[in-house]
Amino acid sequence: MSTSSKAKPSEQPLSTILPSKPTWSLEDLFEKTPQEAEPQVSTKELHHLLRLSALPLPTDEAEEQRMQKELQSQLKFVKAIQNVEIGDDVKPLQSIRDETAEGMKEQEYTPESLKGEFEKEEVVGKRGRIRRRKVAPPATDDGEKWDLLSLAPKKVGRYVLVDTAKD
Repeated sequence: MSTSSKAKPSEQPLSTILPSKPTWSLEDLFEKTPQEAEPQVSTKELHHLLRLSALPLPTDEAEEQRMQKELQSQLKFVKAIQNVEIGDDVKPLQSIRDETAEGMKEQEYTPESLKGEFEKEEVVGKRGRIRRRKVAPPATDDGEKWDLLSLAPKKVGRYVLVDTAKD
């Protein structure tokens, strides 16, 4: 058995891992680049993205140009992030969450963690179908009883009177 002289990244001192000089700066992201190099967002693409995200369309040309400029800036930033060099030993994230051993253990479902949910179930019938027992909602005694009808401008008995315009 041979031992490797190379230490794990977590055991190496930071001075050997981190570069001595910065490799990039925010000013690099905001430098003016030729128009051909910048990602261009057409009006049609902007409107499509706004509809997909359920956002309102721009009300005038100035607002549309501001949105296009902002989106182009965001795309430029994403491209800069994509160009960052990372080592081969860095695994991509599956999602934004705690992927450490402790974090994964905390997120794991076990019979002990589900014990309270299992207690709400019962076996019913010949085939042993599992049904959830009906549990009364927890009582909330906040000391305040709401009388929503008191907020209505017009009411008849326990009904709200709504004025409608007749044509």
